[in-house]
Amino acid sequence: MGYILWLFIMALVGTAVAKKLKLPYPIALVILGGIIGVIPIFNELKLYFLDEEVFRNIVIDIFLPALIGEAALKLSFKDLKVNALTIFFLAIGGTILSFITTGILIAFITKWPFQVALTFGALMSATDPVSVISIFKGLGVNKNLAVITEGESLANDGVAIVLFKLTVYSFALIASLGWGGLVIGFVEFIKVALGGVAIGGVCGLIASRVFRRFDDYTLENSFSIALFYGSYFLAEHIHVSGVIAVVVAGLILGNYGRAIGMSEKTQQSIEVFWDTIAFIGNVLIFYLVGLEIQKMNIQDYWGYIIAAIVISLLSRSVAVYVSTLGLKSKMPISWKHALTWGGLKGSLSIALAMSLPSAFPQREAIVVLTFGVVLFSLVIQGLTIGWLTRRWVI
Repeated sequence: MGYILWLFIMALVGTAVAKKLKLPYPIALVILGGIIGVIPIFNELKLYFLDEEVFRNIVIDIFLPALIGEAALKLSFKDLKVNALTIFFLAIGGTILSFITTGILIAFITKWPFQVALTFGALMSATDPVSVISIFKGLGVNKNLAVITEGESLANDGVAIVLFKLTVYSFALIASLGWGGLVIGFVEFIKVALGGVAIGGVCGLIASRVFRRFDDYTLENSFSIALFYGSYFLAEHIHVSGVIAVVVAGLILGNYGRAIGMSEKTQQSIEVFWDTIAFIGNVLIFYLVGLEIQKMNIQDYWGYIIAAIVISLLSRSVAVYVSTLGLKSKMPISWKHALTWGGLKGSLSIALAMSLPSAFPQREAIVVLTFGVVLFSLVIQGLTIGWLTRRWVI
């Protein structure tokens, strides 16, 4: 326990220093995690945290519902309504375009089976806006751009996870049925997505009505924990999207629940509470990413990693520019530039890659390539997005 405390303290110190220097703290934590990963005194603890099952459970089952719920809780229906069409095209059309483009190009480069290539495509379709949103807010960019960035990421995480699960676990059945399999795959995709919407909607409405009957912010904070984790695990239990369920539940609680059942004190309390939880979650996730990256034998895959980075950037460009055609009035070209370069990959891609069955073809290569792209994304894109945004947007 002492080592865990010291790791946490070092992570907080690294975050505080990064904030003082006005650097994106996730990037600082990735680098710090990589440095600490080579210190022998932490070997025992590192081996525990970097166990594939432990890492996946920490990121997906513990932190993901909290991070998704906290972000959804803050988004207003009013802002989303203004940008709904743009977010829809980016999150649905853009994610699918990125998935297919990455799959085709990586299959051509690596000669992997199409299922394996599409699995990597699903991993590269999820974006992590933590660094980008903090930079946008610091620069004072247009509020709608920040809403689009965060709204797209919330929705596209759910879409990317659905695509990942369908590709990994249902590809053989879908492929064996030809065009009929595509119909089945599309129907399954809709079922999983709409099932998540239904679960999140019902749970969010129930929680909002419960909030109305109490004026005790400690109790209501606890109710919000039950809402986010309960909707997530209930949806996953019946094989629909837990991420989409949490997004919908958070949106309903943050808007309808706030309007009918939260006192001003409760609103302030719940925002501070989830800000703190999300901050701790992000600190530990990116720290773990840094620890994990340093153990990978990346040098054996340099050629493929460089190809994967180029393909990831190209696919993101296709996703943004193609999916938003016809939205010129809502999406200035400068915003598209920012969204393309700001489509960072993060801990979700890594956790999903590590959740692949041990017998899955090219599993090790997929994990290494994912780490390579995430590292480039967080360090290179993350450190330059602020400067580029000043040139493009401000």
